[in-house]
Amino acid sequence: MITLTGEHLTFLEVEKVLYQFEKVTASSGAMEKVKASRAAVENIVNDGKIIYGITTGFGKFSDVFIKKGDVEALQLNLIHSHACGVGEPFPEVVSRAMLLLRANALLKGFSGVRPVIIERLLDLLNTKIHPVIPQQGSLGASGDLAPLSHLALVLLGEGEVFYKGKRMPAMEALAFEGISPVTLTAKEGLALINGTQAMTAMGVVSYLEAEKLAYQSELIASVTLEGLQGIMDAFDEDIHLARGYQEQVDVARRIREYLVDSRLVTKQGEIRVQDAYSLRCVPQVHGATWQTLRYVKEKLEIEMNAATDNPLIFDEGRKVISGGNFHGQPIAFAMDFLAIAIAELANISERRIERLVNPQLNDLPGFLSPEPGLQSGAMIMQYAAASLVSENKTLAHPASVDSIPSSANQEDHVSMGTIGSRHAHQVITNTRRVIAIEAICAAQAVEYRGVDKMATATRNFFNQLREVSPSITVDRIFSKDIEAVNGWLKGLGAER
Repeated sequence: MITLTGEHLTFLEVEKVLYQFEKVTASSGAMEKVKASRAAVENIVNDGKIIYGITTGFGKFSDVFIKKGDVEALQLNLIHSHACGVGEPFPEVVSRAMLLLRANALLKGFSGVRPVIIERLLDLLNTKIHPVIPQQGSLGASGDLAPLSHLALVLLGEGEVFYKGKRMPAMEALAFEGISPVTLTAKEGLALINGTQAMTAMGVVSYLEAEKLAYQSELIASVTLEGLQGIMDAFDEDIHLARGYQEQVDVARRIREYLVDSRLVTKQGEIRVQDAYSLRCVPQVHGATWQTLRYVKEKLEIEMNAATDNPLIFDEGRKVISGGNFHGQPIAFAMDFLAIAIAELANISERRIERLVNPQLNDLPGFLSPEPGLQSGAMIMQYAAASLVSENKTLAHPASVDSIPSSANQEDHVSMGTIGSRHAHQVITNTRRVIAIEAICAAQAVEYRGVDKMATATRNFFNQLREVSPSITVDRIFSKDIEAVNGWLKGLGAER
């Protein structure tokens, strides 16, 4: 059981909730803070104070006073009008992450919701009722308004959900689990949608996939080094210590460990003096990606435990401040940086693929074909990798450099962080397919060299890979192999 406090949610806990379906509860201490914050909201309404989003309209309508009798209608109208997301829905795991992160943020006790709102979010999480949330329509400031409105609809018994493998009206799933919908009262609609949980949820899922992918890319690069009889001197610890980047040192160490007992790799001068950069510079390039991953993880861990709605309530209501914590700029930058860093893993992987298949760059059969000329072998797999790499280059263009004013220029600068997070995830998906292609080609190359000469670690990987993608003995529909290896890599456990 994971207990949320609003303060200390970790990546390890998130991973357990998202992928192992660990149950979640709220700490009693955090709930006491929620109750105190709620009492402050009720006092504001009863006293007729003018406070943004509680007794006023939203955005450009912030100067319109809302009477006490209309505060519930105000919140319902907010959710209905803002639920205008479009496009394909987020993956279920991302929707699940949004529920978790929104509940955690509300538990900080700055948002003024009733405890029942948090309880319902956790009910959805624990019964695996996942809101259908369109991916497009958020500007990433004023929060992820459109996506989170679709999440909020489900609390009302409206909208759609994924439940038990089916897409259905929310009320059907709620009824099946005996969960009663809620009626939103003052501040609650705004508290649910005024936050960065869509971009952060997409970012968290992307980070977890990217971290695993980064480890896998090193192991697959090690198999490529064996297939091309790579020179191990370039991975000597002294070289990497001399530069001083710990991540670079760590990548070199892991590759040395993978290849410690290999009889396929070489020393400088044995066959050639230097390898091409795509082999020799794996620690430098992959290490730089790890530096970026560290940065991204740090920002996401802060945002996972952040109060990002508006206004925020402090000192039991004595201080209620309209600010801008909903602005997604920190996550927008992190997501753009993540896309760039993972795209580089694909870039260098594709160059290793080229060295594996190009007969002018190695002494292997052309395109690793069983019958060069009659059979094309891996020729077009390299094309596919090149296409994915090219697509990544367009996806890695920063979303955060753009801003379009909204709400009649009241909200005149936005982050586009949710676009950045979606692009980062697509880059990760593309890159996994690129390294799947490298794995297929590298495995074929080591077969020509002699599997019995492989290192213990890489041979173990090779044997598992061969269960998914058999040796190339004749041309076949390689798309099936690529997708099979891609799915296998995605499902493997992450190294820590």
